Amino acid sequence: MQYRHEWKHEINRSDMLAIRQRLRAVAEPDPYAIDGKTRIRSLYFDNAADKALREKVDGVNMREKFRIRYYNGDTSYIKLEKKSKNNGLGTKYAARITAEEAQALVDGDLSWMQAELDKPPVPDALPGGLPSQKAGQYRRELVAELYSKMRGQGLRPRTIVDYTREPYVYAPGNVRVTFDYDIRTGLGCTDLLNWDCPTVPAGDAGIILEVKWDNYLPEVIRSCVATPGRRVSAFSKYAQCRIYD
Repeated sequence: MQYRHEWKHEINRSDMLAIRQRLRAVAEPDPYAIDGKTRIRSLYFDNAADKALREKVDGVNMREKFRIRYYNGDTSYIKLEKKSKNNGLGTKYAARITAEEAQALVDGDLSWMQAELDKPPVPDALPGGLPSQKAGQYRRELVAELYSKMRGQGLRPRTIVDYTREPYVYAPGNVRVTFDYDIRTGLGCTDLLNWDCPTVPAGDAGIILEVKWDNYLPEVIRSCVATPGRRVSAFSKYAQCRIYD
């Protein structure tokens, strides 16, 4: 799994307008965005001791967090994800789940996850993945891992995080630049699939500029995203959405 570099900056609207104009001259809008934007809803997991939150706030070098995510209210494509950090570098693992599975998890029904343990692992002879018609025959390892940690660490759905994203991509370096704003928290709400679930602004969270790349960041992008006087931030949308707890 490729570990990626990541910068985060908290910026204002004037910064965003200037950076956006420069980016549009060299980068492409993400083709999956709608009119250049994506509305993202995530449901994050934590335990009673706030393990994921504390590890982030304390800056633990090796940490992870689990979430379920979907886009623009479309429940036909839902992902379970695990984000891992190792000495400042990040990677992400993902597995598709159905709306029914997501709802069962929110409702506390883990039987479908336990059933994953009874399936055989993906054979080593198929490193490139499985034909879609056979995928259900093999274990989704990430589902099995979350099930194990829900049982062993007490992980449970914790809160909904909503925000709008403007994404741009640049092929050299596999660069992705995003503006995230209108960050809202579901407080204690975990009703992931209810798009009308009440949310409130997550404090004074402004605009978050994120820059991610693989082995190198091209100078043209480095120049585009330059924000004089603004330092790299460790901003976490999940942590921000826990401020009212």
